[in-house]
Amino acid sequence: MELSSRYNPQDTEAKWYDHWLSKDYFHSEPDEREPYSIVIPPPNVTGVLHMGHMLNNTIQDILIRKARLEGKNACWVPGMDHASIATEAKVVKMLRERGIKKSDLSRDEFMKYAFEWKDKYGGIILDQLKKLGASCDWERTRFTMEDKLSAAVIKVFIDLHKKGKVYRGLRMTNWDPEAQTVLSNEEVIYKDENSRLYYLRYQIEGTTDEWITIATVRPETILGDTAIAVNPDDERFAHLKGKKAIVPLIGRAIPIIEDRYVDMEFGTGALKITPAHDMNDNEIGERHGLEVIDVLNADGTMSEAAQLFVGEDRFKARKLIVKALRASEDLVKEEDYRNKVGRSERTDTIVEPRLTLQWFLEMKDFAKTALKAVEKDEVTFYPEHFYNMFNSWLKEDNIRDWCISRQLWWGQRIPAWYYEDKIFVAETAAEALDKARTELGQPDLQLDDLHQDEDVLDTWFSSQLWPISVFDGFEDSEELNYYYPTNVLVTGWDIIFFWVARMIMMGYEYGPDLLDEAAQKARGVQPFNDVYFTGMVRDKDRRKMSKSLGNSPDALQLIEHYGADGVRFAMLSSAAAGNDIVFDAPFDPESKEVLNESKLCEQGRNFCNKMWNALRLMKGWEVREGEGDAINRLAVHWMEQRLNETIEKLSQQYEQYRLSDALMLLYKLIWDDFCSWYLEMIKPDYGAPIDAETLEASLRIYERLMTLLHPFMPFITEEIWHNLRERKDGEDCVISAYPTADSFDQDLIDRIEQAKNIVASIRETRNSKGVKMKDELALFVQDEVNSRQLLDLSGLREMIIKMGNLSGLDFTKEEIPNSISLLSGKTQFFLELNQEIDLEAECRKLKEDLQYQRGFVAQVEKKLSNERFVNNAPAPVVERERQKLADGQAKVKNLEEQLASMGCA
Repeated sequence: MELSSRYNPQDTEAKWYDHWLSKDYFHSEPDEREPYSIVIPPPNVTGVLHMGHMLNNTIQDILIRKARLEGKNACWVPGMDHASIATEAKVVKMLRERGIKKSDLSRDEFMKYAFEWKDKYGGIILDQLKKLGASCDWERTRFTMEDKLSAAVIKVFIDLHKKGKVYRGLRMTNWDPEAQTVLSNEEVIYKDENSRLYYLRYQIEGTTDEWITIATVRPETILGDTAIAVNPDDERFAHLKGKKAIVPLIGRAIPIIEDRYVDMEFGTGALKITPAHDMNDNEIGERHGLEVIDVLNADGTMSEAAQLFVGEDRFKARKLIVKALRASEDLVKEEDYRNKVGRSERTDTIVEPRLTLQWFLEMKDFAKTALKAVEKDEVTFYPEHFYNMFNSWLKEDNIRDWCISRQLWWGQRIPAWYYEDKIFVAETAAEALDKARTELGQPDLQLDDLHQDEDVLDTWFSSQLWPISVFDGFEDSEELNYYYPTNVLVTGWDIIFFWVARMIMMGYEYGPDLLDEAAQKARGVQPFNDVYFTGMVRDKDRRKMSKSLGNSPDALQLIEHYGADGVRFAMLSSAAAGNDIVFDAPFDPESKEVLNESKLCEQGRNFCNKMWNALRLMKGWEVREGEGDAINRLAVHWMEQRLNETIEKLSQQYEQYRLSDALMLLYKLIWDDFCSWYLEMIKPDYGAPIDAETLEASLRIYERLMTLLHPFMPFITEEIWHNLRERKDGEDCVISAYPTADSFDQDLIDRIEQAKNIVASIRETRNSKGVKMKDELALFVQDEVNSRQLLDLSGLREMIIKMGNLSGLDFTKEEIPNSISLLSGKTQFFLELNQEIDLEAECRKLKEDLQYQRGFVAQVEKKLSNERFVNNAPAPVVERERQKLADGQAKVKNLEEQLASMGCA
């Protein structure tokens, strides 16, 4: 079949993905093979494919495809997260557009609409990942709110409650007035924002002309003030001890108290205390037994307790109260102020501290367990510096109990039933009723006498069980014993505490109970062995790509424009582990369509075309029977050595998750060594055939290269692999054997590299002197030991002659007139030109080269004179620097000799 002139991903990608699915290559069942498992960080059901997903899932696909090629039982479990707050907000918006209020619906009615929305929009991102080439086991797709996974969540909640780890209490929490739910500390994003600082005066009770002034950014909360606090060491307020102040506008008398929390240097040194609306105020209020007055409703409007502006939105109330305070002359002054403002991660609304009755999970012991797991390398971080972030989150001074309840309907409903002030935690209502009857001694109680908690559990409470629950580990340990722990988790560092830490905690909490002894002894109870942290994807201005900024291109548009392999190449080529990725892909922010070329994506597409052209070149050759000549035999032997050397380096890079380095290593091997050098070395003269032995070796080498590259660029490699030779049914690249490295001849590799340098110098000289490639030139080499050793390799002299288009290559002990001196390593060559040399210009060029080489040598000498570098750097690194110094010194000496021989002053 005739090959097209250019590779067309649109013709191949859907074809091969459908073929892989039809062959069931991605499906895994436990067997006798070594398992290699990854669980996907479950994207929200509200999600669509963005650049962060592209990077994260490409990395997972690389690892799982390599494991599959290595003969392991590769299992990549996909799935979705129900994303309680985000999804409920979407459903409420959908209902509003239909003219329906959530408050008009029963819980069951709302849930029907929610599942309707989930069925329509949920999982879009998983379908889009197929376009990227993700080789997930789609038969194993899980959803955090499916029946089995929800049952696991309820079971864990009940178990932790029995252990005393889960409790219910009244606490100051972060409240989202828009979503009308509590948030954990980690769901609040603090940003520096412009505010106003208001200075308000409170009249001292029993006086007509004495006041105490406070400063606040939230004047509407004075309606809930129950004290004013001063530092006991502050002499300015000593005379006010035991006195009271009057809250402006409402005339309530509140005590002036002393507390060392108060910063004497901030504001006026006096602090209004509003226990219902500030975390620190609440702690002060508890210490001093202050009244708690809640002046805000759940939706952020002023409550009846506020007395003024009841029903008004908090921000409108702020304007109204400032106006009223001006009128009463209690507003002393106001000024611009820059402070940190907490906003909801989900809705971006300003969060209110609020006293609420919530469910909590005790975290201190869990945190110690997670820290110990990473410290002991039972869970290993890549890059390792992320342990510092992990440690800062989990150390005892920072860890807080986790508020796990949310005031929503979409999610796993908390399995707690109430009868008056009694709580009964159970899996079902019937079980709760039995408990109530027994504990209360009231056998006639009915279900209607109990009511279930209205709240649901935080999304992260369910996703922390993901590595166990996706294998149904809470029901049956068979698959868990085989696939668990998973090999690696690939995720962003921004959820290191939200998700990574909590999964580790649950792994150690439940692994010992769920796994059999053999599995624990062989593999451990940690949820994953390694965690690979990806960086943030940023635009050319280093801004994080996000919907709100409108700076993220449509991922599917990129795939359509460049092909999935081109985009995968672009993402990985710039994605060093843990570092942010600068991804420049010009696009129209409105349509998201690609406007012009992204350099990285274009490089990926060009790489596909380069490999395709290499295939076309080889398939276009006529073939003759027989062996290859000396050049061909040398070329094949060299390419095989380079291949083995690369496989060994790739193994080291995979172990350290240096996937960007691994891709670029393959890129250079294929583009430079194979396409630009090897194929040119063996290419027959125009119209002449190639020997069958060399062609077969070349096909075999290219086949191995495609298998090595397959995890990174699966579609182009599968297409080329099938076009290299006839294949049987089921004989596909995706399940071929990953090449293993034999020993390699470093001396041979070095000699060919030296010869390549000579050829490159010849070509550069031709170009600079305007000598056409078709004009043959003579090359001479100094007759010395180094040159004799270099050229005694069979086929090497012929290779230099062919690649440099030379009339000959001979030894000499004399200077060659009308020649240019070339240096390769310590060996000097002379290229005889077919034209007169401009002596003055040549001297000038040699002097410039000499100046550069002397500067280079000085830099290396300075580096090697640094004892810290020599003593602390790895031995191979130091040795490379010493070799650079030796080579540089040889070049300096050669240039000095050339200048002297040419009589350059």
